[in-house]
Amino acid sequence: MNDDPQHGRADLENPNRLRYSVSLVKQGDHQFYTLTMPSEILAQTCVVTTRDENPIEGFQRELDPKRADEIARYIDESFGTIPNSIILSAQSAAELKVVGRGKTLEFNNIPGAFLILDGQHRVFGFSKAETSLRVPVVVYGGLSRTQETRLFIDINTKQKPVPAQLLLDIKRLADIESESEETLRDVFDYFGSELDSALYGCTSASKSARNKITRVTFNQAVGPLLPMFSGKDSYEIYTILNNYLTAVTTEMRERTNGTLLTKPVVFRAFAGLLRPIAQRVSDRHGGEYTEANFQELLSPIFFRMPLAKLEKPGTSWSKLRDYLETRLKNNFVL
Repeated sequence: MNDDPQHGRADLENPNRLRYSVSLVKQGDHQFYTLTMPSEILAQTCVVTTRDENPIEGFQRELDPKRADEIARYIDESFGTIPNSIILSAQSAAELKVVGRGKTLEFNNIPGAFLILDGQHRVFGFSKAETSLRVPVVVYGGLSRTQETRLFIDINTKQKPVPAQLLLDIKRLADIESESEETLRDVFDYFGSELDSALYGCTSASKSARNKITRVTFNQAVGPLLPMFSGKDSYEIYTILNNYLTAVTTEMRERTNGTLLTKPVVFRAFAGLLRPIAQRVSDRHGGEYTEANFQELLSPIFFRMPLAKLEKPGTSWSKLRDYLETRLKNNFVL
């Protein structure tokens, strides 16, 4: 028998019994054990109950194979470190037993020994990865299905995910930005810092804020436009976009007391309209993408347009873009 239970050992009399060194943790009315376990053992012993498989007792989400594949690739090809604990509930099949003066946990190495309360996609990803790694694990013992369900709800409602805005904002520090993400970051930062910016004072880099354009909204709107700016640096892209958005804002302010461009649906709709507008500017003015030239093309769109279209744009930016483009085509003259 292996004398190092920290790394797991099998009982010579029963090879299907495994032992691991553990620490007992008590929190309120609950107690659980913490340990590390090889990823392949987790894959062998853990199960997920979904409502589709068991509509009466199931409570967990369905597994997403794509997400599991991403985790497997991360383990095999990238940093390969996932420090978050997998949270398990020992099932009767595990025959969970604490031995060695409470310092060692023993269980059956069989499928269904543990029900996953949190971390199902990580465990699924581990099973797909070629690399084996030690995984932090929390094990609850003796829970009823009601207690398991309540824990599942608590775990999945008390945790607050990191805002997508913040993740984009710190990607540069992690040195994992793509080339397009780097360009979008630079252009967004110009909009937040340049005094002539059409969005000056109206951007929020790391969190959602009322009447502010976030990095997420900006990237969604401007990202698809980057191929239009092939060969141009970030400041050149900012200059053209800013001339366009300044023209949009000017037209809006002539018809209302404030700008409506900070509404995400409105912002994305006008960003989506840039391509046909820029094409007409190119045809008419030889590629001089000035504020005045953009405004010349935009003005007919706004003429007698019901403000309700912008004040209450609904939830579909593409429908609003299509409406604006229809007005552009109907009002276009040589």
